[in-house]
Amino acid sequence: MASTCEWIGASGTRYTYYIYELPATLKDALGNYIFSKRNSENRWVPIYIGEGDLYDRVSIGGHLQSSCIARKGATHVHAHLADDKEDSQSEEADLLGRYTSAYQPSGCNESPGG
Repeated sequence: MASTCEWIGASGTRYTYYIYELPATLKDALGNYIFSKRNSENRWVPIYIGEGDLYDRVSIGGHLQSSCIARKGATHVHAHLADDKEDSQSEEADLLGRYTSAYQPSGCNESPGG
């Protein structure tokens, strides 16, 4: 069983994610994911925060930002299943509201509006 990590959104909501070493094969299901690595203080740093089909976005390297994610040194993906698309998108926005370092140039998420 994968270990877990808790990420806290800008709203204060806590989200529990399972941690998988890359490369990872996840199930074909809707979910949220965070490509990450550990920093010099041994804390998880988000490189990309997203939502969508976990198999497509994580397992087969079909992510649009896969080269950026690799270049930024992602070693793990944190993921969990989502109940529905609206909840998944809301969670993604909540996490990006707190972890702004996931946006370019530090991370690989594109800033809202380009």
